[in-house]
Amino acid sequence: MSNWLEHSVQVQIEVPIDLTWKLWSDLEQMPRWMKWIDSVKVLEDNPELSRWKLASSGFEFSWLSRILKLEPNHIIQWESVDGLPNRGAIRFYDRHGSSIVKLTVAYAIPGFLGQLMDNLFLGKIVESTIQADLERFRQYALQAKA
Repeated sequence: MSNWLEHSVQVQIEVPIDLTWKLWSDLEQMPRWMKWIDSVKVLEDNPELSRWKLASSGFEFSWLSRILKLEPNHIIQWESVDGLPNRGAIRFYDRHGSSIVKLTVAYAIPGFLGQLMDNLFLGKIVESTIQADLERFRQYALQAKA
């Protein structure tokens, strides 16, 4: 049995929502701002599916992800269909010339290990890492705007 751990972070970006959406929805560019993501490859024969590879400190995981909901300038929701169990959503909020980007990520960790690791350090590490990822995305978007 697995425990699901969930984290949400957000950032405001001084970039219009259409540019924010355009940059984020190009999934294969994610390794540019997501520290742990080594690669993303959208499947040519089914663009709702993408192969992800996470690599950090000698660990490597991969998974196939399916987009469950896609509403331009609003939300991309996904879940893994094999490999590392995860799900989440990226939401976009228009602030008339700027954008708020909110990322929610959930992942499964086996039973007691999940509780132990979350209580000790894993939750804080993941949350601070994805917050830093959003800050890198903010910088990436500001450079694209310039």
